[in-house]
Amino acid sequence: MRIGVSLPENLLNKFDEIIQQRGYSSRSEGVRDAIRNYIVNFEWMNDIDGERVGVITIVYDHSQKGLEDNLTEIQHDFGSTIKSSLHVHLSQNTCLEVVVLRGNGEDVRKTAERMMALKGAKHVKLTTTSIGKEL
Repeated sequence: MRIGVSLPENLLNKFDEIIQQRGYSSRSEGVRDAIRNYIVNFEWMNDIDGERVGVITIVYDHSQKGLEDNLTEIQHDFGSTIKSSLHVHLSQNTCLEVVVLRGNGEDVRKTAERMMALKGAKHVKLTTTSIGKEL
């Protein structure tokens, strides 16, 4: 099936560099691989039963109107799950937020998904694991 996708030029150029470095025969092959990885990550994020610890990293444009307020609101909404956060200025307009979480896996996932949906978020990644209780 064919689809059309609009991308900013810099994103497409970077994607083209990566598919060339990885030896893909076409953009389509690279897009298929990226979509597969996206689906696997989504399915994995939906299978986090029990208590989890996690780290959310979010890179965002701090000049995006309302983004920092929305990020703060999310952190207040999940205050019982969020244990710590770190804010770093990467450039004049770009910031990095690192959020450490511990709690119900569903709450960890919901926190990350809310951050992923923020307009102005350039990159959001959730890394999670089980608590690793001793036997």
